[in-house]
Amino acid sequence: MKEISPRVELYVTPVNIDPRKPALPISHPLTYSIYLGKLLGPFATLGLAEDTWALNEHVLDDASFLEQCYLIHAERERQFFDALEKTPQGVCVCVFDVTDRVQHMFWRHTVPGHPAAHAYPLCDSLGTPPGLVIEDLYRRMDALIGRIREKLDAETLFLVVSDHGFKSFERGFNLNAWLYQNGYLALKEGQRESGEWFAEVDWSRTRAYGMGLNGLYLNQRGRERQGIVSPGQEAGALKRELLEKLRGLVDAQSGRVAIRDVADRDAAYGGPYTENSPDLILGYAPGFRASWETVKGEVKGAAFEDNRKAWSGDHCIDPLAVPGVLFSNWKIQGERHSIADIAPTILDLFGLQLPQHFDGRPWSLSL
Repeated sequence: MKEISPRVELYVTPVNIDPRKPALPISHPLTYSIYLGKLLGPFATLGLAEDTWALNEHVLDDASFLEQCYLIHAERERQFFDALEKTPQGVCVCVFDVTDRVQHMFWRHTVPGHPAAHAYPLCDSLGTPPGLVIEDLYRRMDALIGRIREKLDAETLFLVVSDHGFKSFERGFNLNAWLYQNGYLALKEGQRESGEWFAEVDWSRTRAYGMGLNGLYLNQRGRERQGIVSPGQEAGALKRELLEKLRGLVDAQSGRVAIRDVADRDAAYGGPYTENSPDLILGYAPGFRASWETVKGEVKGAAFEDNRKAWSGDHCIDPLAVPGVLFSNWKIQGERHSIADIAPTILDLFGLQLPQHFDGRPWSLSL
């Protein structure tokens, strides 16, 4: 309930699948969601259940969004502690994503001069000063870790892992606009902009395009439906040319480097799924990210623009700028540990053979 007087205003979330009577499987086994629903009541089942875009579009305010985040987090806590209680042996895993959602939406309050800092009205009903919301959240997460440790004995391995950190998202880079301005992407006759999903792109004259948050693709003959770049020598030369121009690219307005690194997929990855990757992967510098428009294949305006949305923190940048964390109650020997080592380590602890395709290696652990 957002308002009662002078008018009634009710906010309704997007439709969630009822975990007690799922229209399609949302858990494995199928009965697990039914069990949780009957034990603990209805709970959010969307993949990203917190309504970030409702805050972006001024439908929810900071306080309402934060309240929703903590309601969903409380559901997750109850589910986790039930699973922990019923798992005397084996592996118990839970993803707590409230830290991700809150940092995405509240980072603007931690950076003086952030373009989105004054794009939203002050929220009087927010119990915590806006600039301290993230810190307060981490204090709550520390308390959660303490409650979990109280339920574990010394012979139980306890890992706290995140796959990324966070940085400010102040300026958006429209890769497709840059490609258009530099002659790599062409628009249809008489067009200077393109709507979503490359609506006005002339593929017969386009050599490269951007799609998603970090991906740059060549319009390759035999792969793309209207590809014009021949695989092999021509594609390789074009990749090198684009890599050299984009790596270290400077945002003229701010004077800051926007793209710290660019990775060639063939050098970065190996294995049977490499061909599913973009041809080049852009590693943005802190403060920058792909613009909202370029993610959807739009070509609009200048290559750089301010990010004025509440979604003001991000991690889809150069991975070296946003390392995750690893805490363990057991000692981990050696150095340079990777998140890819976690699955091999768990399998090794249970005496299971490691699949040959694993990239990671088991850790050497001691109490």
